[in-house]
Amino acid sequence: MTDLKFTRADFPKDFTFGTATSAYQIEGSRFGGCGPSHWDTFAATRGNVERGEDGAIACDHYHRWEEDLDLIRDAGLDAYRFSMNWARVMPDGVTPNPDGLDYYDKLVDGMLTRGIRPFATLYHWDLPSALADKGGWTNRDVAGWFADYTETIMGRIGDRVEATATINEPWCVAWLSHFEGAHAPGHRDIRAAARAMHHVLLAHGTAVEAMRAMGLQNLGIVTNLEGSDPIDDRPETLAAHARNHAIYNEWFLGGVFKGAYPQAALEGLEAHLPVGWQDDFPTIQAKVDWLGINFYTRKNVKNIGGQWPQVGFVDGPLEKTSFDWEIQPDRLRQFITWAAKEYSGDLPIYITENGMAGHDYLLDGQCQDDQRIKYLRDHFAAAKQAMAEGAPLAGYFIWSLLDNYEWAAGYEKRFGMVHVDFDTLVRTPKASWHALKDSLNG
Repeated sequence: MTDLKFTRADFPKDFTFGTATSAYQIEGSRFGGCGPSHWDTFAATRGNVERGEDGAIACDHYHRWEEDLDLIRDAGLDAYRFSMNWARVMPDGVTPNPDGLDYYDKLVDGMLTRGIRPFATLYHWDLPSALADKGGWTNRDVAGWFADYTETIMGRIGDRVEATATINEPWCVAWLSHFEGAHAPGHRDIRAAARAMHHVLLAHGTAVEAMRAMGLQNLGIVTNLEGSDPIDDRPETLAAHARNHAIYNEWFLGGVFKGAYPQAALEGLEAHLPVGWQDDFPTIQAKVDWLGINFYTRKNVKNIGGQWPQVGFVDGPLEKTSFDWEIQPDRLRQFITWAAKEYSGDLPIYITENGMAGHDYLLDGQCQDDQRIKYLRDHFAAAKQAMAEGAPLAGYFIWSLLDNYEWAAGYEKRFGMVHVDFDTLVRTPKASWHALKDSLNG
C-alpha cells in the first residue's frame, strides 16, 4: 500500500492541502522564555500522563522549525495549520514576551518564504498557569484575558496569516478537561464543566470581535466532531446516545451558529451555567468566515445508569488504530454534510485535523506506515464524496506533520507523517509522507 489514489486534479484548483500541529506538542516549552501552562502542572501530577512525560522539549520545533517547514514545502503541501502557545506569548498570562513574539514572527515569515500559507490557531490547550490559578476556563474573566492575548499576538503576525481559528476543539478544552478530568486542568466537576463549556465560546466570540476591530478577516473556529452509534434500540440507550451527541457535537456548533444550546445537554448542565448565560449569545455568535472540523473516530454508546449523563462506551468491531480508535471514513462525509446543512450553511468548511496513531517504527531507516496510507486514502475519498453531494469543503489538513507529545498518552502514540526519534530528535519521513508527496506533485 503506497498510493493515496488521488491527485490534485481530483479536487478543485483552489482546494487547500495542508498539515497541522500544535505548539505545546512540538515546540518545547523549556525554551525562549515560555511560561508554565496548566499542561505542565497536569503532567507533573502523578497518574495523569503516561510515564509522567511533558512538553518541555517535545520535538524541539523551537530550534528546528526551519527543517520542519522544509518538510512541509517538500511534500508539496499548500498550507500549515500551527498554533501559538499562550504561555510563550504571555508567560504570566498578562505581560508580552518579546522572545515569544519574535519566534512566531520568524515562523510566519519562514512559511511565506517557502510558499506555505499560514493558518493560525490562537489556542490549542496551553493556558498560562497564572491564569489557571485564577480559575482558568471556569472564570468568566477568561474571555477578556483571551481577547488581550489575541490582540497581542495578532498585532504582531495578523497581517501575514491567511486564516485564524480562535479555539481548537472546545469539547476537549471544556468537557474532557473539566468533567472527565482526562486533560488539563484535570477537573471532574459538572459545575466547572458547564461554565467552561460556556466561557470557551464566550472567549471565542470575544476574540473574533477583537480581531474584527483590528481589521482582520478569514476567522473561524475548530470543532471536533465524533461519531457515535447506540448499541441497541432500547429507549434508555437512545437517550444516552442523544445526550452524548448533544454534548459532543451540538453544543458548540449550536452556540456559534444558532445562539442556542441543545436541550438534551441543558437538562444536566443548565443548573450549573452562570447567571445570565443566555445574554452572551450575541457575542458567541460573532460572525465567522469558515468552520473547521476535526474528525478521527466513532464510538458505540450504552446507558450505564446512575447519574447524568449516563453515557458509557463499548468496543466496536471496526478496524482500529494504535489508540484503539475505530476507523469509519464515511462518518467524515456524514459530518461534513450534516454541519453544512444544520449549522454553517454555505460557509467554507475545512477539515482542520484528520489522521491516526499508528504502530510505527523504523526498519533499516524507513517507516512503512501502510495503515496510515489506507486511512488517509479512504478519508480523502469520503471528503471528495461530500463535495460531490454539494458540501462547501475548501481544504484538508492532515494530523500531523510530526510524531509528537500526545497529551495524556505522552510520547507513546505516533500520529506523524514524519517519524521523530525522541532521543535524538532526528526526523525521518514515513511512507505516508512520500505517498502524499507523490499525490500532490504527480
